[in-house]
Amino acid sequence: MPMPEQPEQQREILEHYVLDFQQSRAFAREPFIIASADGVRITDTKGKTYLDGLSGIFVVAAGHNNQAIIEAMVEQVRSLNFAPPLHGTNSRAVELTELLRQITPPGIGSVKLLSGGSEATEAAMKLCRQYHQQTGKPRKYKVVATYRSFHGSTLGAMSASGGWINKTLFEPLGVGYLHVQPPYCYRCPYGQTYPSCGITCARIIEETIRWEDPETVSAVILNPVAVGFAGFIVPPREFHSQVRQICDRHDVLLIYDEIITGFGRLGTMFAADHYGVVPDAICCGKGMSSGYAPLAAVLFKDSLQEAFLGEAEEHKEFRHGHTFGGQPLAAAAGVANIRQLLDRGLVENSRRMGDYLHGKFEGMYAKYPIIGDVRGMGLLQGVEFVKDRATKEPFVERLPGKVIEKLACERGLILRCGNEFVALAPPLIVGESDLDEMTAILDECIGLAQRELLGGAG
Repeated sequence: MPMPEQPEQQREILEHYVLDFQQSRAFAREPFIIASADGVRITDTKGKTYLDGLSGIFVVAAGHNNQAIIEAMVEQVRSLNFAPPLHGTNSRAVELTELLRQITPPGIGSVKLLSGGSEATEAAMKLCRQYHQQTGKPRKYKVVATYRSFHGSTLGAMSASGGWINKTLFEPLGVGYLHVQPPYCYRCPYGQTYPSCGITCARIIEETIRWEDPETVSAVILNPVAVGFAGFIVPPREFHSQVRQICDRHDVLLIYDEIITGFGRLGTMFAADHYGVVPDAICCGKGMSSGYAPLAAVLFKDSLQEAFLGEAEEHKEFRHGHTFGGQPLAAAAGVANIRQLLDRGLVENSRRMGDYLHGKFEGMYAKYPIIGDVRGMGLLQGVEFVKDRATKEPFVERLPGKVIEKLACERGLILRCGNEFVALAPPLIVGESDLDEMTAILDECIGLAQRELLGGAG
């Protein structure tokens, strides 16, 4: 049954369509429904075309309508679309596993295939608990995370996430989740200045582990770059190396949530490669299949996998599963997508275009006092807005990010906007001319927002 043409009928349907973090009634009045996409552009059901400055939602790395991925999926669906996961696996899942093993940081060679980011973070935290159970440390169950982080919407993933707005309604949440302030240099929660701070935010993690008793702490989970509830945060390089050392000192496992940052987004295959730090586990998804099929994974160290190997009657295997983990069609999409990233040099393009995009944002910083900070890596770049650049006073009543989001959408640009920040994360196939178009629209929107919010010339 096609979508009804009459607005009243559409509205009735859409009021009963449950959206992600949006009010269905408001959406039904002004629906935004995508009909098709190609390259770095998407088209809605009214025929209007938009520049996809967000890769869907940090997903479509290899671009929309990528024929190589589509053809691989068509070929796969003609032979096998599902295999019984309780009895074995399938050749595409095995192929994907080996391909992942070739591109992961050193020492990370074991793979648990899943179908979504929340599944991956949940699985990683469960993996750490079972690992400690099976290596003689059953009291280790707590997880240290940061405020302003986002790790997913399922109960455990939400418990680890660090923002109240999506959590309060569901409390009480999981037991044993601890939170510390993030490495937010622009607004240091400890009132210090980088680099003279000595990376206090890392030392606080160690103090938390010590005061909680290291014998009870299982893991630390981090977004290498956070684009979460209330910010767009790029930590200093030393933060991650220091946290790695802290975890080693206290026999605590380190999890990187790379659902957003994995598969070339930062100009390296993984954020772990950028920071030169090897975590114990990497959660990945989104760009893993470029959105052509739901696909995610936990990639973890072979040294951890040793604790799960044994005879069948020992029941040492990781006690975790999902119906669609390793599904053949999704695995075929993942293989084809990763080969696109490698064969077309898209990770390197992300780094080059990221530098180009950063320069565009620096130009806007020089032009608009409303911009307080420019930050980012690869094709994840953005700015934070302030009412006063000198004092870093934030906006309270009128939220610039939301003003700019509406203006940009009207002009044909989709981007990620929080209350006080804007981020661009286009597909990794993007070129300079595409970025010129995107930033020209964004430049205009920031100028309009500045005049509306601060007055004066923009």
